Amino acid sequence: MSETLVNVENLRVGFVGEGGGIIEAVKGVSFSVGREKLGIVGESGSGKSLSSRALMGVLPGHARVSAEAMSFAGIDLLAATPRLRRHLRGSRMGMILQDPKFSLNPVMRVGKQIAEAIRLGDRSLPRAAIRRKVLEVLEAVHIRAPERVFDLYPHELSGGMGQRVMIAMMVVREPELLIADEPTSALDVTVQAQVLEIMEELVQRRGMGLIFISHDLNLVSRFCDRVLVMYAGQVVETLDARRMHEAKHPYTRGLIACLPAIDGPLTPLPTLERDASWNEVRA
Repeated sequence: MSETLVNVENLRVGFVGEGGGIIEAVKGVSFSVGREKLGIVGESGSGKSLSSRALMGVLPGHARVSAEAMSFAGIDLLAATPRLRRHLRGSRMGMILQDPKFSLNPVMRVGKQIAEAIRLGDRSLPRAAIRRKVLEVLEAVHIRAPERVFDLYPHELSGGMGQRVMIAMMVVREPELLIADEPTSALDVTVQAQVLEIMEELVQRRGMGLIFISHDLNLVSRFCDRVLVMYAGQVVETLDARRMHEAKHPYTRGLIACLPAIDGPLTPLPTLERDASWNEVRA
């Protein structure tokens, strides 16, 4: 792995339950990220998104977050002030959410939303320079008519176009770390491939670190360098993405066995046999 960009040790995220006790949703997660593509997989509720949002510092105020260590590019995020965390978000750390329909402002033109991200970094830039930069980043994410798209509202975009706009908004300030939370789940196969190609190009050309969160094991095994498998708020296995078939943990092996194959037998897919020991919190 290349130089360490992110280091997280024993991350825990909990919420206050009805009885006043803390219910832990992330239970001692540890991982590191270099300038690479790290995939995080697991079923809904396994803690994938919560872990990444804790790293970004965007969890709600009632969340209880603790860790032995959490750093980005040598900066201690646990000791960082809210002002520093806000500065890091967007400028050096970016996050692409799952559905642009819920992430883009519906009453603001696309170009202005991207321009706003640029102004947060440099308020001295003249309007013409900002517009030029917005058009350049729209071209960089393979939008064919950036001048036209600049003036569109989010509801006028297709799903794939909206996802590209989200990517453009996150990378316009050239972050060192990009977190993509299910960025292709609502896209058809062709558009999905185009979006992945854009992210691959950005990682290679800009030397970014990418955390790619997904339910799709086949996609992650093809696209990422390493894979973290999460179950019930814990990391149960870390694998080389190209060697997913060598998984040792029964949960990972069960997920792989449940994947349908076009040339496979026409028999019902196996169900995942869970074991209570998987829920035991690891020290």
